[in-house]
Amino acid sequence: MNILLFGKGGQVGWELQRSLSLLGTITALDHDSTEHCGNFANPAGIADTVRALRPDVIVNAAAHTAVDKAESEPDFARTLNATTPGVLAEEVARLGAWLVHYSTDYVFNGSGSQPWVETDATGPLSVYGQTKLEGEQLIQTSGCKHLILRTSWVYAARGGNFAKTMLKLAQERERLTVIDDQFGSPTGADLLADVTAHALRHLQQRPQDGGLYHCVAVGETNWHAYASHVIQTAQRLNPAQVIKATDIAPVPSSAFVTAAKRPHNSRLNTAKLQSTFGLTLPHWQQGVDRMLAEIQ
Repeated sequence: MNILLFGKGGQVGWELQRSLSLLGTITALDHDSTEHCGNFANPAGIADTVRALRPDVIVNAAAHTAVDKAESEPDFARTLNATTPGVLAEEVARLGAWLVHYSTDYVFNGSGSQPWVETDATGPLSVYGQTKLEGEQLIQTSGCKHLILRTSWVYAARGGNFAKTMLKLAQERERLTVIDDQFGSPTGADLLADVTAHALRHLQQRPQDGGLYHCVAVGETNWHAYASHVIQTAQRLNPAQVIKATDIAPVPSSAFVTAAKRPHNSRLNTAKLQSTFGLTLPHWQQGVDRMLAEIQ
């Protein structure tokens, strides 16, 4: 199997280079790759890359993920999150190949408290969410064989993430304020990569199982409880490190002014994914604790 991976430098892209290596030969590209175009700001260049390499599978881990910045550059966000994935899907359809693409809980309006299922009505609150939804729709209408995984609250040991930020602040400040009215499931980039590889093996035998799925770790939390867990676990793993924060105060989303509105309910129901692909997903704390052990 010849695999073309876009976005190799991101958290998910980095892990995909590991998980996909068991399936075949990988050509991994990023926005600054030189031999072939991997820059999603250049849709024509991406199309040329696909035509030149003619892969069996394309995995797209490239995206505009700066949620607040997208509000001030909607055209650029749309190119990266919708236009280019749509072009990619058209090329994949011509090849008869597979396209794996990652989307987000931000396609929903964040209302209620029940985990969203794949068939729920969408209603993005931000440019980021809208452009990611447009990307999904362009892929689905292209007719290409595809697997779209919606996920949320992605982290990895490599690169920056919420847990690392909270741990750093806890070492510098005596009091932290953290939002407690947004709910979701922290999901490791390694988990997404492993699910992707497993699903691709499955789809080679059962191509009819392609489509749209939700993929997050099991359980739910809010940012305040997540931060508290991170700090407590880090202290347990490394008692010698100095933690100044003795007060982690819960606050509503309104306490922080952001350019993009965040959904309050980012819970995603993964029953369809688990039953279709025969998976048992781990609890979110398991992956977070392992990540913390790795960075201590």
